[in-house]
Amino acid sequence: MDIVKQVKIFADGADLNAILALYKNPLIKGFTTNPTLMRKAGIEDYEAFARQLVKAIPDRPISFEVFADDFPTMETQANRINTWAPNVYVKIPVTNTKGESAASLIRKLSYAGVKLNITAILTLDQVKEVVDATSLDTQSVISVFAGRIADTGVDPVPLMMEALKICQSRPKAELLWASPREVLNIYQADQLGCHIITVTPDLIKKLSLKGKDLKQYSLETVAMFYNDAAQAGFSL
Repeated sequence: MDIVKQVKIFADGADLNAILALYKNPLIKGFTTNPTLMRKAGIEDYEAFARQLVKAIPDRPISFEVFADDFPTMETQANRINTWAPNVYVKIPVTNTKGESAASLIRKLSYAGVKLNITAILTLDQVKEVVDATSLDTQSVISVFAGRIADTGVDPVPLMMEALKICQSRPKAELLWASPREVLNIYQADQLGCHIITVTPDLIKKLSLKGKDLKQYSLETVAMFYNDAAQAGFSL
């Protein structure tokens, strides 16, 4: 049974052992990480970790993010990251912490041939701005944080549909559904024609549930509750 028809699943994380295990899974087409995930994983040497990762995974896209807040330093970091391996994408946030647009930097890097993953996008205006800034000749990823949009009570599907239309003006731009909250999001992204979705290891495990008989799943759930209560020694 095919899990998905067209969307590419990228594993999102910074645990080296988990990443290497997922690399053996042909369903996983690429990898993304960010400074927050790396901090949680206890990474202390950013470049050493990244170089270890690209040495182990030479044939699938891997995204590493700049972490400066001023654009000249972001540019320096981006150019350095770009030298690590041909399969590396440089993640650039859509703005800095002051809310200043990164569009000029995105344009400069993209037209210089640097493959970018533009991240932390949540509005269609941001999608339009960054897509317009990318080169027709350079691969880019437009990461829209659909999960965070959903967290605000807004259905992200219509926005992602519009974002996909905007990306069509750049044949080498791929729309990425970022921060999924449930396995259903993977199927939604696939049905929309989204190019990529980032998925955490816990959600990847749940992909094996596709097509599972719901009556059987109900029975297994009841058994789980019963066994946990028995093992806890509960009594009334």
